[in-house]
Amino acid sequence: MNQYIDKKAGICLRLMTQEDTDFIIAWRNTDEVRKNFIYQERFTREGHEKWIQNMICTGRAIQMMICEIGTGKPLGSVYIRDIDRQHNKAEYGIFIGEAQARGRGVGTAAAKLMLRYCFEEEGLHRIYLRALSDNLQAIGSYEKAGFIREACLRDDVRIDGQYRDIVWMAAINPLQGLDRV
Repeated sequence: MNQYIDKKAGICLRLMTQEDTDFIIAWRNTDEVRKNFIYQERFTREGHEKWIQNMICTGRAIQMMICEIGTGKPLGSVYIRDIDRQHNKAEYGIFIGEAQARGRGVGTAAAKLMLRYCFEEEGLHRIYLRALSDNLQAIGSYEKAGFIREACLRDDVRIDGQYRDIVWMAAINPLQGLDRV
């Protein structure tokens, strides 16, 4: 794997390991992170280990840690899931777990690095994501990283008894020509 580093943002990506489980569980269970996920249930060690076994180990997902350059301190995680090799696409996800890393461009930089990885290393054509429509900070970050809004799905999910809209966004591999007529 090539190195995926953004010196300006002070971050790099590395593959997630089993040793990162405690970080992932702690971060995903904070209200600040959980409120922006469609799946808002509490994370457990068992659930994360099943994710590793059923998704990571089978190649259906790739998860990386966002780390500070120099210290190697984990700040959050990016991943692609439901990798579809027939159609060369996958769903993108991110969370910044460390509060001091939020709001300073780390998410945008990590998204750009992960897109580069997806296009260069995995040869994927399309990376898509779903975001709660009121998560304007994340949507703005995704746009800065190169994702384009494609649709708003009205009342698409039900969270805490309330229906919520979902914004659908995608980035297309610029290394592969658009083969549309």
